[in-house]
Amino acid sequence: MTETNSAQRPRGPLQTYREAVDWITGLIPFGIRPGLERIERLMERLGNPHRRLKFIHVAGTNGKGSTCAFLTSVLLKSGYDVGTFTSPYISKFTNRFQYNGADIEEETLLALANELKPHVEALAETELGSPTMFEVSTALAILFYAKVTYPDYVVWETGLGGRLDVTNIVHPVVSVITNIGHDHMDRLGDTLAAVAAEKAGIIKAGIPVVSAVAQPEAVQVIKRTAAEKRSTLYLLGEKFRETPLTVQEDAQSFRFDGLFRTIEPLTITLNGDHQRTNAAVAVMTLEVLRQYNALVVEDEALENGLKEAAWPGRLEMISRSPRILLDGAHNPEGAETLAAALENTYKYDRLHLMMGMLENKNHRDVIKHILPIVDTLIVTEPDYRMKKDAPALADLVREMQRQQPEARAFELIVEQNWQAALQKLQQLTGETDLGVVTGTLYLIADVRSRILYNSDSEKGW
Repeated sequence: MTETNSAQRPRGPLQTYREAVDWITGLIPFGIRPGLERIERLMERLGNPHRRLKFIHVAGTNGKGSTCAFLTSVLLKSGYDVGTFTSPYISKFTNRFQYNGADIEEETLLALANELKPHVEALAETELGSPTMFEVSTALAILFYAKVTYPDYVVWETGLGGRLDVTNIVHPVVSVITNIGHDHMDRLGDTLAAVAAEKAGIIKAGIPVVSAVAQPEAVQVIKRTAAEKRSTLYLLGEKFRETPLTVQEDAQSFRFDGLFRTIEPLTITLNGDHQRTNAAVAVMTLEVLRQYNALVVEDEALENGLKEAAWPGRLEMISRSPRILLDGAHNPEGAETLAAALENTYKYDRLHLMMGMLENKNHRDVIKHILPIVDTLIVTEPDYRMKKDAPALADLVREMQRQQPEARAFELIVEQNWQAALQKLQQLTGETDLGVVTGTLYLIADVRSRILYNSDSEKGW
């Protein structure tokens, strides 16, 4: 075992929750290594516990978390026990592993980490090498649901992509692909069709798939994959649609037209047009489960579940005085969605926006959606090793300004310390203004904890 490996792995059992989390996150240097060999070997060693669970597998570029939140909320209202596995987390590592809306208990996580540890160490000595942080987290989730909580359904979000994503070890009862966008193209391929092919990798033979993918080249890939796998595809715009009825801040209603029935009105409290799409995808998924799996969802449970669904860090009004909105728009589609919501949903005199990004993102195509709408732009840096340098981000903003001399004028502030940047944002945001914090979820997590005085915050993957 190398020196680095032994540093990553304390010898003997883990003693505390903190030690367990440090051990799992200490596997980050092993990186993101696409492929299912290590998780398959790990599951074999554990007796393949994932084969005993019913998974709703959710992939997509944006909207995965919100769609998972809608599905979980409605299933809970319908009386089902539900496991929910999502990433990244906003405030605490335990957020990722939920059962009936509550985080895994720290002592349970510690016990499961200790169950996994000898198997992880044994695998590290083989030709496959050490399982990664995400592989160990995924294995821990499977143990939590298969050996501790026994949910009726597990709402199961992919990490990165789909085809080679660790979560793809499961055989779901339905697959969901929310949408396709320009994110993680360094890993998933440099065209939308290539990204779509990776996401379509979660489609399993004979298992229905629900999707809101819209771009023709991506739709073509999804349709072709579904046909090859003999999976029935329920595509937004073809097999189901949503029609807005009323739209206001913190409440919007829509009509759902599906293959099996029409339901109206349905109300959600999450903001933005895209959330109606995510809600419609969730409703269609539940409709498919009603047809295929005899799922029982009463109309009242559907209505209340959608209305009560919440998802932190996405168009979340975290403070009312001053009004501060959080939104983890870290890719071009997310920024476009944020800009549309700021123009269509929220009322304000001046817009002050604070942004921090990671190094490996498409900064130019994110910023182009933001510049036309801001009065003040504060660029800062998230507290994370892969952060984008704030002065460099500001240079890009100035360059884009020079290329569009007729564009709207705004004040640019560079503040590398995110806490000082937040203070400036709060000071600038008057009674009739709106302050927005956007960019990487690592920044959103820290700002959210600071504003809510949450000392329990851990943040990250």
